[in-house]
Amino acid sequence: MAYKKRHDGRKPGETRKIIAKAGVIPNADGSGYFKIGDTEAYAAVYGPRELHPRSQQDPKQGKLRCAYNMMPFSGQGDRVRPGPSRRSKEISMVMEKALLPVVDLEAFPNAVVDVFVELPQTDAGSRCAAISAASIALADAGLRMRDVVAAVAVGVVDGMKVVDLDYEEEAWKEGDVADIPLAMVPSTGEISLVQMDGRVKKDEFVQAIEQAKPAFDAIADAQRAAIKQRYADAAAKVE
Repeated sequence: MAYKKRHDGRKPGETRKIIAKAGVIPNADGSGYFKIGDTEAYAAVYGPRELHPRSQQDPKQGKLRCAYNMMPFSGQGDRVRPGPSRRSKEISMVMEKALLPVVDLEAFPNAVVDVFVELPQTDAGSRCAAISAASIALADAGLRMRDVVAAVAVGVVDGMKVVDLDYEEEAWKEGDVADIPLAMVPSTGEISLVQMDGRVKKDEFVQAIEQAKPAFDAIADAQRAAIKQRYADAAAKVE
């Protein structure tokens, strides 16, 4: 049966419900929470602080390190094994690459900024939620940034171009599925992450990215609103 209508009633370019918050972890230097549908991510930032071992220090700029972790029973599929895995290491690396274009690390030579992301519940789009949460946390930590980084997956499910695939769409068995996680700097349109699971035609790929632009804007608006609310709440406490 062809996939002509999304199973949850969403329009092709519509994301699941988005919730974004800043300052959710009191003991971190900065923190963020991002939920899209049933996928939720908590991010905590520690630093800038001196990088050890010193052999890894860079006198010209600081270093960004990311650590991604899905809790054992967070996913829709098989139980996730506790501890680092090949997948978690790969996603940690792509998170760093996706966030680096907006973070000014030249102000912190020989230092490191650590970002830890935990996902207690997932229903597809986990790396995108992790990046979006981490971006909020970095801003909450007071680091100088060019912009936030918004992330969402686009794809083609049995010929239908969609934004923000959920687990049922990723696992669609009746036809071919292409899942394309993307991260973008909304103010410039710069794409800082592109990955792909599956195959897609070039014109479908371009159309899918174009279709996702309103979603990037919506995610960025939610991220910025969360950061503004965080500082508004802090100001209210001082008064």
